[in-house]
Amino acid sequence: MPPEPCCTPGREPAALALTPAPRSAPAADPAVADPAVADPAVADPAVRRAVRDLVDIAGGRFLMGTEDPDGFAADGEGPVREVVVGAFRVAPTTVTNAQFASFVKATGHVTEAESFGFSFVFAGFLAPALAAASPAVAGTPWWRAVDGADWRRPEGPGSSFAARQNHPVVHVSWHDALAYCAWSGTRLPGEAEWEYAARGGLEGRRYPWGDELRPDGRPMCNIWNGDFPAHNTREDGYAGTAPARSFRPNGYGLYNTVGNVWEWSADRFAEHGPERTMRGGSHMCHDSYCNRYRVAARTRNTPDSSAGNIGFRVAADVPARSAP
Repeated sequence: MPPEPCCTPGREPAALALTPAPRSAPAADPAVADPAVADPAVADPAVRRAVRDLVDIAGGRFLMGTEDPDGFAADGEGPVREVVVGAFRVAPTTVTNAQFASFVKATGHVTEAESFGFSFVFAGFLAPALAAASPAVAGTPWWRAVDGADWRRPEGPGSSFAARQNHPVVHVSWHDALAYCAWSGTRLPGEAEWEYAARGGLEGRRYPWGDELRPDGRPMCNIWNGDFPAHNTREDGYAGTAPARSFRPNGYGLYNTVGNVWEWSADRFAEHGPERTMRGGSHMCHDSYCNRYRVAARTRNTPDSSAGNIGFRVAADVPARSAP
């Protein structure tokens, strides 16, 4: 199994020698922090449109998990088990930079990356001087703790999300995702909901489109192509994140449920552990090191952690119908 920080480094094991700045208390543990503000009627019009565009998922029974020999048994991917999922709604894409900017403008939210003063960035995206000045993560030196990296400045000082308005927001922690959900009247999907939706109606397949990674040689998702971490051929068209609606959607109309960015879920990775589960893999996944761009794959991180390949997708309960 790869070392723990291979997919996304966490603050606890890697870089806490960098003392965080004082910050307010994190969001509450429940999936929606404050019901008093979890009302779409008070949300920004852009977010109300996004909530209106959520995809209805009827729910049902499905086989969750995998016993694929290429998977990671230690991650708890198996055993395959039948799970019942109720009806719910889910966003067709991860939350974009434009959507997150609307949230920050309306609330003044300060992300944990901003409060800590740093976040984790892939070294290959950094100017040589900044890469040299940024501490490397032990065991995975392609990850650097970059001062000033956050959702506005994905590669640190001098960078900007301005040309990536429709890309997934990154450098957001689990707590940041909860704050967005509370404001927009949504919630994070549970793991079973996430996997059920990500499969798009295909039972027991590796990917949202089937078992073959590149059918007819065609890239179907945004992952690392080439020699990781030295050279990315950009065969899929992207070195970093891709726009949130890139590639063909799955059978439920959801985009990029594997690859592009890791997506926070509502659930703990282990029943009593502090870490939260992330699903879907990212643009940094490669089969030579981390092939977690499969629908059954999962990984974990502490709820205050952030990196340049972590985002989130929102979900919601199905509205109750009023009596005739």
